[in-house]
Amino acid sequence: MKGDRTIEDPRLRAFKRLLDIMDDLREKCPWDQKQTLESLRHLTIEEVYELSDAIIEDDKAEIKKELGDVMLHLVFYAKIGSETGDFDIESVLNSICEKLIVRHPHIYGDVEVADAEEVSRNWELIKLKEKENKNKTVLGGVPKSLPALLKALRIQDKSAGVGFEWDNKEDVYKKVEEELQELQEEVIAHDNGADNLDKIEDEFGDVMFSMINYARFLNVNPSDALERTNKKFINRFNQMEEKMSQENVDFESLSLEEMDKYWEEIKKNEKK
Repeated sequence: MKGDRTIEDPRLRAFKRLLDIMDDLREKCPWDQKQTLESLRHLTIEEVYELSDAIIEDDKAEIKKELGDVMLHLVFYAKIGSETGDFDIESVLNSICEKLIVRHPHIYGDVEVADAEEVSRNWELIKLKEKENKNKTVLGGVPKSLPALLKALRIQDKSAGVGFEWDNKEDVYKKVEEELQELQEEVIAHDNGADNLDKIEDEFGDVMFSMINYARFLNVNPSDALERTNKKFINRFNQMEEKMSQENVDFESLSLEEMDKYWEEIKKNEKK
């Protein structure tokens, strides 16, 4: 025996320290005393987005800080649950441990897998069996409040997990082209007088959904890709604005063609 692991393991000591601080805050701090599951929800979402920003920026120090903020919120929820008798940190942690054991039969059972893709398929099939026992559907676990882009990605991941999936990326790209053509047909019809804005919106959504699916086949996270483009556009636009300021010109005095010359110059300098 190596002694009491709860005393020797610095990870457990650190976690217990956070739990003790949470107990103190809930007992003594007026702000912490007022919080509920509902009041914390939007704050937690904000913290997760801040963590996401730090990851995108690859700022390790900020990632550590934001992970701490998220961890605090998780402990806070468990503390509130313990007060109402619905759950506590022990039941929360034991629940995720049991879930991980059940969903990793290749580690904790006798199932063999060839690669990460097979692990993912098994995960979704095990989840489906769990849901069948609870009369839930394959897509029932996709959070309703997820941003639309992430929701589309999760829908596609889950449906693929039970075999509803294209065979190759070439077929997926053909679907993208098909959806683009259908969108263009509706746009042309609108230009010719059709009252079909709802149909255009439907087809535009289909294009986006098919592009997100294509991203999956390219092993590209569409949300990360879009954020990368957002940052690139912001950086170029700010440079363009700064250069125009140095030359004492403003947007109102320039045509689109003149502004585009600034834009192309900035893009050219990025390649040097």
